[in-house]
Amino acid sequence: MLLERIRSIHQVSRQAYGSPRVYRSLKASGITVGKNRVARIMRENGIQGRVVTVTRRAPGLRQFQQDGENLRLQSSFPKAKDKQWVADLTYVKVGSQYQYLITIMDVYSRRILGWSLCQSRTAADVLALLRRVIRKRRPDPGLIFHTDRGIEFMAYTLQEELARHGLKRSYNRLGHCTDNAHMESFYHSLKGELIRGRIFNRKQDLRSALSSYIDGFYNRSRLHSGIGYTNPIEYENRAA
Repeated sequence: MLLERIRSIHQVSRQAYGSPRVYRSLKASGITVGKNRVARIMRENGIQGRVVTVTRRAPGLRQFQQDGENLRLQSSFPKAKDKQWVADLTYVKVGSQYQYLITIMDVYSRRILGWSLCQSRTAADVLALLRRVIRKRRPDPGLIFHTDRGIEFMAYTLQEELARHGLKRSYNRLGHCTDNAHMESFYHSLKGELIRGRIFNRKQDLRSALSSYIDGFYNRSRLHSGIGYTNPIEYENRAA
């Protein structure tokens, strides 16, 4: 019975969960079992989470500028939603071409607040997504919006939009990609659990898969160790 329950949780997680998250899911559903026993049962039955090495961006892919500072270094970890947002983009191959995925995350809850799949990586694409997220969340002035130093994030149009709402700009330090670790972690999960090993021949197929993963699984179901093994929406609801 326990094995079947483990298999069910593993399938619902899109085969992404390893033993720690399976154990937490069992515990949340009222099943008393030890972590080591769960790990042993999964190992003996060939059940494992998807662990994939994710390719880093090629050197020189991004252009950097010297101005701007990392305001997150001066701030404590947010204790409520809509205090710190992080954003980034990554690329996914569709057929023989690449599409660019832009995402904005709330650091407090790890929730992906908005995403956009584009054929280019321009400031206009980032600006359109940022405006949608601001309309939806209506953050108070003072929120920190943090990104790396890609030219699409450092454009004046983006800075003007943030200033108009009283939001603060923050950037990675030069050569410190870990300054945006929360978003890097999300992309690692996304590519390991959804992208790697799959071929997308049409943009609409990729868009549908991203919607199912981000809006249906990641935000609503996936257990996040950094927020007490809950999902982002549940974590925000508990805080409210």
